[in-house]
Amino acid sequence: MNCACITHIIISQPRDGRRWWKTLECLVVWLSIIICSGNAQAQHKIEIDLEHVRGHVYAAHGLGGTIGVSIGEDGVYLIDDQFKPVTPKLKDAIAEITDKPIRFVINTHWHGDHTGANQDYGTTDTLIVAHDNVRVRMSTEQFLRHIDVSVPPSPVVALPVATFSNELSLHFNGDEARAIHTPNAHTDGDSIIIFRSANVIHMGDVYFSGMYPFVDVSSGGHVDGVLNAVSIALENADEDTRFIAGHGPVTGRKELLRYLEDARKLRDWVAGQIDQGANLEDVTAADSDAPVNPELGGFPGESDAAGFASGVYISLTGKWE
Repeated sequence: MNCACITHIIISQPRDGRRWWKTLECLVVWLSIIICSGNAQAQHKIEIDLEHVRGHVYAAHGLGGTIGVSIGEDGVYLIDDQFKPVTPKLKDAIAEITDKPIRFVINTHWHGDHTGANQDYGTTDTLIVAHDNVRVRMSTEQFLRHIDVSVPPSPVVALPVATFSNELSLHFNGDEARAIHTPNAHTDGDSIIIFRSANVIHMGDVYFSGMYPFVDVSSGGHVDGVLNAVSIALENADEDTRFIAGHGPVTGRKELLRYLEDARKLRDWVAGQIDQGANLEDVTAADSDAPVNPELGGFPGESDAAGFASGVYISLTGKWE
């Protein structure tokens, strides 16, 4: 995607001006800065924070979805990989801990801020793994209705080589990483990754810690799938489990439970409004009586829950207006 395409995205925002679209506009601007700045300049500005979570598991924070990193005797593997300019800095950070190669990349879903560097690894001996639907969406043109733009297919070298339908286990670095498909959640190809021995769960974008969820209905997402995905994670966790969010800080069980509670309250409120004949504008109105947690924003930092309410409304009704 070039600068001209990004500029087109920015000026073709949906006409009604509702606050939900501000969230996506911020994201598009953010992506345009990264993509249009040129690799050399972008690499110079990128800082990778490689946070040790527990055991062999790390979380890499940079320019995109949080990357999970497993480092151990068998080598290295990644959960997601952000954008192409991130790759050199991420490899440098990993090299400070180990000189072993990156053997696998597991994509939690198809969005570019989680798969944008796939092509760097696809040209090496690294095996790219994801749910079946991730490969389908990455290999075909996608239309994101919420920002009124088509996304071209990814290069063949960036596509997942090994795919799965429901679950997959990777036995590596003395642990079992269990990838569980959580259907029709943030998208239709989401997976959470459970590190059994380390007691860490990488949530992908079904968890935006400190924010409300984002439901990409154009990519097969549905609010009830998000709630179900979080419930599955909690069922596979205990009081000591650490959760790596797709965006936002690593948290514990208490924070994830609150995230689920806040999302469910707003989801049920929107459903009740729909039953009373409310439209999309009604459920996102600033003066509504929605049960909003004022401490939560929306990606990447909105101060209200209008975005999530929009995703809930469209999920439950199929209506975009």
